[in-house]
Amino acid sequence: MHPDTEIRYVSEDVGVGVFATKLIPKGTIIWIKDELDMILTEEYIDSLDDLRSEYIYKYAYLDTDGIYVLSWDHAKYMNHNFNPNCVDTAYDFQLAARDIQPGEELTSDYGAFGEDETFECAPEEGTTIMKVTADDYLTYYEEWDRMAIDAFKFFNLVEQPLKHLISDQYIDKVNAVANGTEPLDSILNLFMDEEGDDTQ
Repeated sequence: MHPDTEIRYVSEDVGVGVFATKLIPKGTIIWIKDELDMILTEEYIDSLDDLRSEYIYKYAYLDTDGIYVLSWDHAKYMNHNFNPNCVDTAYDFQLAARDIQPGEELTSDYGAFGEDETFECAPEEGTTIMKVTADDYLTYYEEWDRMAIDAFKFFNLVEQPLKHLISDQYIDKVNAVANGTEPLDSILNLFMDEEGDDTQ
């Protein structure tokens, strides 16, 4: 998780969230999957006692290859928003989709995680959408890709304290996208790969 963030109380209904302690400019990597994250199978989670399994299902996300990832840092406390200020990419990291001001909560659209079931959301100003569904990625992937493309324009112009954590699998592609020499891989590719349709 970006170092200029911290956990703060939001409300009784929401619990806690992740907030910027300094300005985080658009195009900055705000979260990245790394080797400290816990990789857990559904079979293993279901073998645990109720207290631990419920915690994991609440805070882990379902990765595109059908396993659960529990972030070791406070990224697991990022809350959902239908107008998020962070956007997922196909490269195991999220970017700031716009300048995130000091004291502003960092949010992402949970639909980009490929949620395996529909869940209700609290009402949000500016939208009538109230649900995240398992197939949101089919509806919104083009919008998320546009947000990522726009954020990538600033990638080389801002400080990137998490860039050294980009996996070897993606670093050349990320640099090419940031330099404008190759197109962005659509986040939709991740979901197609999960279903056995290799689109990359």
